[in-house]
Amino acid sequence: MTRIAVAAVSTHAAGAAERIAAQGGNAVDAAIAASLVGMISEPGVVALGAGGFFTIWPPDEPPCTVDGYASMPGKGRDPSRLGGGIFDAWMAYGGGMTTTVGHGSVAVPGALAGCQVASTRFGRLPWGLLVEPSVDLAERGFPLSAASSRYLEHCHDTIFGWHEPSYAALHDKSGRVLQVGATVHVEGLAESLRSIAEFGADVFYKGSLARKIVADMDAGGGLLTEQDLAGYEATLRDPLRLEILGWDIASNPPPAVGGVALAAMIALMDQEPVGGWTKEALDRLIKVQRSVFEYRRGHLDGAEDLAAEAEHLLNMIGEEGAAWLATSPSTIHTSVVDESGLACAATFSAGYGSGVMAPGTGIWLNNSLGETELNPGGLHVLEPGERLLSNMAPTVARDGSGSVVVIGSPGADRITTAILQAFLNIAHLGMSLQDAVEHPRIHVEFADGEARVAHEPGLAVESPGYPTRPFDREDMFFGGVGAVALHPDGTMEAGVDPRRSGAAVIT
Repeated sequence: MTRIAVAAVSTHAAGAAERIAAQGGNAVDAAIAASLVGMISEPGVVALGAGGFFTIWPPDEPPCTVDGYASMPGKGRDPSRLGGGIFDAWMAYGGGMTTTVGHGSVAVPGALAGCQVASTRFGRLPWGLLVEPSVDLAERGFPLSAASSRYLEHCHDTIFGWHEPSYAALHDKSGRVLQVGATVHVEGLAESLRSIAEFGADVFYKGSLARKIVADMDAGGGLLTEQDLAGYEATLRDPLRLEILGWDIASNPPPAVGGVALAAMIALMDQEPVGGWTKEALDRLIKVQRSVFEYRRGHLDGAEDLAAEAEHLLNMIGEEGAAWLATSPSTIHTSVVDESGLACAATFSAGYGSGVMAPGTGIWLNNSLGETELNPGGLHVLEPGERLLSNMAPTVARDGSGSVVVIGSPGADRITTAILQAFLNIAHLGMSLQDAVEHPRIHVEFADGEARVAHEPGLAVESPGYPTRPFDREDMFFGGVGAVALHPDGTMEAGVDPRRSGAAVIT
């Protein structure tokens, strides 16, 4: 048995990690098992046809990022298909928003390939054992979580009501959307997972599951082809590194943009907050968020050389510090650390969901091509095989005392601001992990190009020249941070976010 601390999306996911640790698995094994369970048991929030990243930091090696994110499909397709197979879906989530769904919104999913690469490079147990908890859960059926239910209230009809296999999985015989606690049985899912356990991710990318998915894409006007799936590769990258105030931080590098934004915000906050979230500290937090997001919109999104632009941004901040501020204009996360100090942060996203479930597979697919903020150049403009932008920022941080903190969050562009505030609560204010992730949060958002401050109750937010959007309670809009830590004396700690249906286990 391996001692671990895990913060995961649900009790089922945390239980999968605990089960793997009891079999001698390490932190990476546990994170993979928990992530797979999360991807099948949080309908709407995420899906197995997702993309994602791992940030993995062994105790005696440099950190590493496993990039299993979504890429542009369309290899071998007639160009006349571009721009087709899609429609806009409006929902009241987050105050009201529109996303693009349908077969044409589906990018090449990289989640399973990423999990397999992480397992091969860093895991200890055989792949099949890591998939077993998901197989068992799919066979039994699983209760609909509160987070899934809250999201589906907004979009069960517009996103998950038009494609028959998807509709059947989430609605009862009378046509009513399933409620919290209702047992979800997804036809074909257990069989698909058994194949994945036996044959590995190849069955999804080159085998029977690939053929079923592409047949549905052909019929629905999608771009995804067998060539896209067979040619997909998860890659190993050097993570983005930041050393500040005694912490060595590793997060997601380009071509993802989330880690860049997070590193910039942490650097610009410098030593704030000191003693608490005072008005001055909140003003700085708002200014930092606004400045980094504006720089991202103007320079990072759609950049031809994102890595160079990211390096330029961080160099400017390093040279100018706070002076730079004056001149600068649906997802799951699992955090695991084990007794050896091996740390693993894993974040996966299927966007807002395409609504597509390939018949006979039980596997929902992403709408990553339909997320406007991740496709700043427009719909279907990337070259096949090119990675999409991502907000995800799974992060591992080590301090001089020997403590290691593993942290991350779902939540689109709120990912960076959620992680930022929770990390500052830990590193600067000395909060416990649980207090740090529960603390009220703010997020600077842009509506019609104008900045406004969304915030939860309990913070002394005053308008610094632009409007505010107060929420009357804690809300899943502000992310769902999961964090674990291993301290020098061997004690472990975990914190899970009440904004979503998270769960923690320390063995």
